[in-house]
Order: sequence, then C-alpha cells, then structure tokens
Amino acid sequence: MTLYTCVSDSTIQPVIKQFEAQHPGHKVDVFRAPTGDLNARVAGDARSGGLKADVIWACDPLTMQNYLDQKLVGGWTPQSDIPARVRTNDYVGVATLYLVAVTRKGSPQPKAWADLTTEEYVGGVAVPDPGTAASALGALGYFAQNPDYGIAFYAALKKNGAVQVGTPDNVTTGVAQGVYRAGITIANSAYPAQKKGSPINVVWPAPGAIAIYGPIALATHAKSSTMAKDFISYVTSKGGQTLIGASGSYPALPGIPSPSMPASAPVVFPDWSALGSQKKTLLKDYQKIFGGG
Repeated sequence: MTLYTCVSDSTIQPVIKQFEAQHPGHKVDVFRAPTGDLNARVAGDARSGGLKADVIWACDPLTMQNYLDQKLVGGWTPQSDIPARVRTNDYVGVATLYLVAVTRKGSPQPKAWADLTTEEYVGGVAVPDPGTAASALGALGYFAQNPDYGIAFYAALKKNGAVQVGTPDNVTTGVAQGVYRAGITIANSAYPAQKKGSPINVVWPAPGAIAIYGPIALATHAKSSTMAKDFISYVTSKGGQTLIGASGSYPALPGIPSPSMPASAPVVFPDWSALGSQKKTLLKDYQKIFGGG
C-alpha cells in the first residue's frame, strides 16, 4: 500500500510500524512532504496516468477537499466515534494542529493575535507560508473569515516588518535562535522545542489557537483498497488515536491522552465548508502581500 502524507515522521512512523505489526505481510510505502510539495506530487501523478497513492493523510481539510473535487479520493470512510465536526462522507479527521504564538524568552507575550502587529514586534515576527504549510493555510482561512482581522491582518503584519518563512518548524527555530522575537507556529512544534530547552514561551492568544484538523481518505482508484481501508480504520480507531497522541500529535478522538495544552485553552475553528471555494482567492490575496505563488 502506498501512503501520501504531510504528517511528520515522528507521528507517521510509529503508526505505520504498529499497523504492520498487527497485519503481518502488509507493507506501507510512504511519500512524505510539506503540503506544497505533496500537492505537486499529486498533480504530477494526475498528469501521468493517475494517483499512485492508495491513501492520502493530509494536514488540512482544504487540501483534502481539493483532492476530492478532482475525484482523486473519497467514497468511503470507516465507522468511528470521531466527532462529526471533523469528518465528512469522504474523509475523516485523525489529528489536529493548533496554531499558536511563540515568543523568545524576554520578549513580550501577545494577549491577542492582533498584538503581533504592534510596535513591540516591529521587524520581529515570523509567519509560515500558507502555500507550503497546511496549518498556515488554515490560519489564513480563519483570519480572513474573522471580521476583526480579515486579510488586512496580514497586510498589517507585513507593514510591521513581519517575515515569511517556510514552515512552522522554521518559525519555532528562528524564534528559539533569536532571529525573531515572536512568530506563528503549531503547538506540536513549539512544545517539544521548549521541552528540549529552547528559550521560548508558547502562547494561546485571544480569541484562541486556530484548530486545523488533518483528514485521511481512501484513493478513488486504490490498487490495494482492502489494505487501505484496514489502514484508515486503524488510524481512526482508539488504538491508532492513542498512538497518535503518544507520538506528540493531538488526536481527533475525544478522551485520548494528548500533548500539552493549557487548562481552559481558548480554541477557534475555521468554517471549512465556507472556505472550500475560497482557497485560490485567499492564497492570491496573501501572495499580493508577502509574495510567492
């Protein structure tokens, strides 16, 4: 079976290892890359005869919906207790990314996302590229929908000297090294770095950390569909979700132990159904501000 994913090796490899152990004779081959590169691989497959993956495990629903619109995935999901908020008839969320702020120790901590556009952070904020990182795309979608922020939030960041980098890990590293005073990253990049001794603080600014769920789906023309369905069923099961939580990611199934999260941490959710048709426009508007494309 072939799996395409943007999920980190620290999460995907334990899942694959345990699945193969429970299914003797089964082998999962993986292509793993950031969402931008994953999209390029899928597009290349489509041009050269069809998708070569049996399963896609994406990092955000907009990316998966795009694959669904191309009729590359969908048509089946397993029975699961994963909440309806993060599933459709064609794909199901199996992990969650939380967009948070990270600051260098000694730097001010933003109480709200809007604080990153103030004088305290002139020339000192790093933002991940939504054309590369799925989590950054989800954040772009949320801010664009929020009337208190809109795409103007990114224009204000740029005007204040914010710098675009590739991925949330690049943000975390840059802040830890003192290149930036603050940045927008994901919780399961920031907390492990902090645990290893990086001089950073992790902040969940108001109105909340932005929750981005990562869905998994069956390829429409999967060559190994039985094994692919077994794999998806395992990832969505309590056992698979427990392993995801133990690996440092946030599982989608409620009640499963997960990584660090402050008590009563504020969390907000993009309206994914509304964003589905807006992806290209959002990226175009963003690129007018920060460049790229």
